[in-house]
Amino acid sequence: MSVEWRIDDRPVGYETAVAAMEERVAAIRTHAAPELVWLLEHPPLYTAGTSARAEDLVEPLFPVYQTGRGGQFTYHGPGQRVGYVMLDLKARGLDVAAYVRGLEEWLIRALAAFNVKGERRQGRVGIWVVAGGREAKIGAIGVRVRHWITYHGISLNLDPDLGHYRGIVPCGIRDAGVTSLAEQGIVATTGEADLALKRAFAEVFG
Repeated sequence: MSVEWRIDDRPVGYETAVAAMEERVAAIRTHAAPELVWLLEHPPLYTAGTSARAEDLVEPLFPVYQTGRGGQFTYHGPGQRVGYVMLDLKARGLDVAAYVRGLEEWLIRALAAFNVKGERRQGRVGIWVVAGGREAKIGAIGVRVRHWITYHGISLNLDPDLGHYRGIVPCGIRDAGVTSLAEQGIVATTGEADLALKRAFAEVFG
């Protein structure tokens, strides 16, 4: 299936991004536009998913946005690549569970391009790495589906300020940390990450 790619090199405001996604979802539903994968970066902010708990907002260091995606609190900011994915699940013969598993596989394969072993965890959405005996999340997933069209998506930590996560309990998980490619000793440019994500997406979603 034909998928359009949009890549932004400058930070995109969260509300601007959500409005653009909703517009594209409506267009995909009426076959007025193709599916879209949008790679971008946000200025520092927190988003609260549909399962977010008030006590997990420890200190609102940055603006907080309520969103209709699944999941709890997460952080977005410079040094993190966000991938918003707008696909027609019905046309692709996928259910939501299979789609989420596909997003996990997408992150795992993208990380493999940097010789990083990303792993799933039972009962935890997202992708994890283990280094020095410590388990930490390196990729987050949060999706929303409207009329079988997806939006929101994934984020991958290249080299964000991990101290910015201290304002929240990331994804509601208190007994694990957050990491990045840089913390794992890997320097990856935005362009290199985009290329890895694009190649891995083609492998998983065709």
